[in-house]
Amino acid sequence: MIPALLAIAAAFCAYIQWGDEIHLPHGDVNKKEAKYVHNVKKQEEKEKYEKKVMARNPSGYMTVEEYELLSAPKDRMTMDVEVPKVPTPADMVYVPQPSYQIVKYNNPPGSPELTIGTSFYKRRQQNAQGIVSPDFSKLVYPSIYYYPNSASTACDLFVINLEEAKSNKDKILTANVLHRVSEPILSTQKSNDNYYTFRTLTPVDFSSDGTKLLVKEKIGNSKDGIWKTTPIVYDFVNKVSYNLIEVRGAIVYYWERYKNLDLDDKRWDIYPLGFDAENQEWVIVNAVAYTGETPVNLGTWKVTYTGEQSRLVSFDNSAVNVSMNGYKLVKAGIEPPSVTEKEAEYLKKVEKEENKQKKKEEKQELKELEKSYKAKLKELDAEFRESQKDYNLRKRINSSTSENEGIEKYQDIKQRLETKRQEQLEKQKEKELRLLEKQRVKDVNVNNVQ
Repeated sequence: MIPALLAIAAAFCAYIQWGDEIHLPHGDVNKKEAKYVHNVKKQEEKEKYEKKVMARNPSGYMTVEEYELLSAPKDRMTMDVEVPKVPTPADMVYVPQPSYQIVKYNNPPGSPELTIGTSFYKRRQQNAQGIVSPDFSKLVYPSIYYYPNSASTACDLFVINLEEAKSNKDKILTANVLHRVSEPILSTQKSNDNYYTFRTLTPVDFSSDGTKLLVKEKIGNSKDGIWKTTPIVYDFVNKVSYNLIEVRGAIVYYWERYKNLDLDDKRWDIYPLGFDAENQEWVIVNAVAYTGETPVNLGTWKVTYTGEQSRLVSFDNSAVNVSMNGYKLVKAGIEPPSVTEKEAEYLKKVEKEENKQKKKEEKQELKELEKSYKAKLKELDAEFRESQKDYNLRKRINSSTSENEGIEKYQDIKQRLETKRQEQLEKQKEKELRLLEKQRVKDVNVNNVQ
C-alpha cells in the first residue's frame, strides 16, 4: 500500500512540473513509476544540453562550483602575452602606430636614472625602465613603492625571463610582470620611520657575458637631496650580491692621505659607470664633490665586482674605457601611414576569415552538442524499452509459474535472447568484413589498371 501511495505522490509532483507530459498513474503503477523516472532522466539531459549551449556565451551567472573552478590559481609563468598595440577606433581609418628600436641601455656610461611619473604618488607603485641582458634571455626592472604615511620610498629589483621563440624586439615588447620571478634579486630597506627618505635601485649595466648586473642604490631625502650612492653587483650564477661600499672608503682614504682633504666634512658622491671594457672583473665609478658651484672631480676609480680591491684609474674621464652591454627598447617614431593602412586591410581580411571560421566552428559545436544530446536520449529510450520488456517478461512468467520455476524460466529465456543477440552481432560483423574485403579487392584492381 505504501509504495503505491509514494508512486502516486511522485507522479502528482511530475504532473505539476511538466504539466500534461506525465499523467496521474492508473493501471500498472510500477510501469507508470518507471515512465516517470525515465522522463525525469530525459528532462535532466535536456537541461544539461541547454546549459552547455548557453555556456558557449557566458552570461556571468554561475554556480559556486563553477566559480571556484574558474578562480583557481593559475601558473602565471605559462600565460601568453601579446605584443601591445594602440587600439584603433571603428570610425578611424588611420591611427599612428609607434615604431620601436633596440638601443644600448648604458649610453653614455653611468647615465641610466629612474624617472618618477606624476601618478606615482597616487598609485603608490611604479615599474621603471628595465634593462635586457646581452643574450636577450632576461629583463631586469626596478619596482618602486611610495609610503604616504611617511612620504618615503623603497624599491625592489625583479627579473623577467624572456621567451625564446620570438624576435629580440618581440621578446621585450611581450615582457610582462606576469612572468616575473616572484622573489626580487635585490631589495632596499623598507622601514618607513624616517620622513621623506628615499631608497632606490637603478640598473646600470650587465657584464659582457650577462652573468653579472651592476646596480646603484641611492639613499637620500626629498628635502635634502641624495646622501649616498652605493654600487652593488648581483651575480646570477651564484645568486649572491656584493655591496661595493669599500670603494667609498678607498676614496676617502686617498684624499685624506695624499691631498689632506677630509671628505667626511664635505658633500660628495660616486657615480657607477659600468664594467671595465678590458676586464669585466672590474667596475668603474666616478667620484664628485659638490662645492656649491662647479662640482670637483675626485677621480675615476675601479673596484673588483666582489669589492675586495679598489684603485685610482685617472682624473681624466676620457681615458676610461667603459663597456656598454645591456639593451633597452625606445620609441623611434611612427610607422608610415601606407604601412599601417596595408596592415589594416590585411587585418580586415584576417578578421573576416576568422569570423567565418568561428561561425563554422560554432555551428559544428552546436551540431555536436545536439548530436550528443539526441544520442543520449536514444540511449535512455533504449534502456527504458529494454527494462519494460524485462518487466513484462517477469510479470508474464510469475503469473503462470511458481517463484522458483519462474526464476529458472526467466534466466533461461534471458540466456536464449542474449545468445540470439550475440549471433546477430556476429552476422553483422561478418557482413561488414565482407564489404570491406570487397572494397579492398576493388581498390587493388583499380590500382593495377592504372
